[in-house]
Amino acid sequence: MNKNKFNIPISLVILLLGIVAFSACKEDEEMFERTRLFRPVLNEALYSEANTIIVNMGNLKEAVSYTLEVSRDTFKTVEYVIETDTSYVEIDEELVGEELFWNALYQVRATAHADMDEYDSKVSDLGNVRTQRFPTILNIPESYDVIDVAARVSWTSAGAPVTSIQLYGPEDLRLQNPLLDEPRPITEEERENEELIVEGLEPSTSYQIAMYSEDQLRGWVNYTTLEPDIDPNAAGVIDIRNNESPSAVSDAVAAAPDGAIILVKRGVTYDFPNDNLNKSITIRAAYGFGEQKAKLFTTGNWDIDDGSDIDHIRFIDLELRGEDYGGDYVFNPNRENVHVGELSFDKCEIGTFRGILRVRTSTVVDNYIIKNSVVDSIGGYGLFTVDTEATAQIKNIRFENSTFNKIQWGVTSRSQSESFVIESCTFANFVRPGGGFFRYRGGDGNNNVTNGIVIHNSIFGHAWDESESGSYGYYPVYDGLENTNFDIVNVYSTNDYTPNSGYEIPGLPIGNYTGAQEDLWVDPANNDFNFSDRNFAGRFDTGDPRWRIVL
Repeated sequence: MNKNKFNIPISLVILLLGIVAFSACKEDEEMFERTRLFRPVLNEALYSEANTIIVNMGNLKEAVSYTLEVSRDTFKTVEYVIETDTSYVEIDEELVGEELFWNALYQVRATAHADMDEYDSKVSDLGNVRTQRFPTILNIPESYDVIDVAARVSWTSAGAPVTSIQLYGPEDLRLQNPLLDEPRPITEEERENEELIVEGLEPSTSYQIAMYSEDQLRGWVNYTTLEPDIDPNAAGVIDIRNNESPSAVSDAVAAAPDGAIILVKRGVTYDFPNDNLNKSITIRAAYGFGEQKAKLFTTGNWDIDDGSDIDHIRFIDLELRGEDYGGDYVFNPNRENVHVGELSFDKCEIGTFRGILRVRTSTVVDNYIIKNSVVDSIGGYGLFTVDTEATAQIKNIRFENSTFNKIQWGVTSRSQSESFVIESCTFANFVRPGGGFFRYRGGDGNNNVTNGIVIHNSIFGHAWDESESGSYGYYPVYDGLENTNFDIVNVYSTNDYTPNSGYEIPGLPIGNYTGAQEDLWVDPANNDFNFSDRNFAGRFDTGDPRWRIVL
């Protein structure tokens, strides 16, 4: 038998394999039609060096070129269109023909181009980037460096002596249209003090204030003046700025008509009023330069008369302090038939109290508001307490743009509330281990918030572990709220936020920030909640706005 009669020559095998491979390639080409390029993506986030924007995109292998578009108004208009054959681009004067603005927010988007137009990518939004601040000797102004009609400008002397300032409108980014007929000279005394006051400004108006050494620009800063201050001579205004006696506020309230505004001096400490309140009143600081607020101090609390019907009680731009958080309150009325339409704190520092507000018997507050404030060192009666079922009540609660730090207990009520809104707030060292945030303990019919609880754009750190035992477990929903709807949007908690199982706030994310409280903020122990973690996803839009990173 011929054992080789079934052998196929090697050359024929190679030919057949080639035919099969060619056929497979043709089938693949027919099966997988050519599609658009992927949208460009960044290798690293957009960043700036001086007033140059760096765009570092991933290199798409099949892209032959890219188009970059640059805007300052989210592409209502386009400032620059850049055609490039590289995925790394430095946007500067050499590239676009003029200097980019300093300290300006730009948006960038990109399109990748194939060798045929129909296969170009769709437009990719690469995000926002701010150019750096112009190198300057000027200090960045604080909130207390501006009032309604004036601004305080300060600097650090370096190089040539400064000689003048000039004002420009907020849109005049190239500083070409001065608002003053002549530059305002800087005096020798101002040069020595490295500080001056610019007067004659308009309220509620934005300015750029630029500084010069002769013709050399030394930098500029942006100011927005405040809304008009209270006219001290207006009807119903009691101006006590020339009276620094500790009893001055108490005396003014006693003599005030219903609805009066008590105008106090920044930096002065006053005692809480002695007499029970029975009228609408506003206590507020007059505008002035400097960080120190006017202070109201108590070793007890302010009370309200039986049978009072008060439209509003307002504290504005003040520091309110108790002697300790074992027994003091702002208000602690145990009264019959008291009605308060509004109790509000705006731009205040509130602390060292057993509780801010405690109501009993038949005291009803329609609207309880804390906004633009910092609250710290509050004891076991918390942010408010309703200690009588049904007949005492706090109906509507709003905490907004505020920071709450070192709080032993959140809120307690033996009666229902109608609404509860938490908007853009920062909570740290909030509620002692074993304590609670929400305690609605009135039983059936008195243990819910009828229109729901809203928590938006806020951040939660760990509990207040005063003993430093490392224990952070607490009860976010301590009692009640079985029939209360929770609306949670854009909320973060640190990985050491530790709600006890079965007592969580429904829908509130647990540990969606993967670092600890101390990783997120600069110095929580001392009320510095600037972001230490500059990559935190919520750095632009969550927490008290005073701490957010501004692009």
